[in-house]
Amino acid sequence: MSDRDGSGFLWFLAGLGIGAALGILYAPKSGEEVRQRLREVAEDLPDTVKGRARQAREQAGTWADKGRDYLNQQKEQIRSAYEAGRQAYREATAEEVEGATPNVP
Repeated sequence: MSDRDGSGFLWFLAGLGIGAALGILYAPKSGEEVRQRLREVAEDLPDTVKGRARQAREQAGTWADKGRDYLNQQKEQIRSAYEAGRQAYREATAEEVEGATPNVP
């Protein structure tokens, strides 16, 4: 599934690039201006892709940290509930033992 998502993103980027190139080609500018603009876009593309990839990694890291914090919070709540249940059980069984009358004939 992850391979499919990755290739879908690459196809999206390819389509984005093709669409941008076609948009530039059909713009009402001279051929030299279009070629110069295409060169500028092509030169900036690697930096733009690297920047977007860095942003995606940072966002994924943020999401992972939030998920880890949430998981730890849930574990702590479960642990507290478990301990409260154990304590309530101990208290209930201790009261039964104290309140029981001995079986003396």
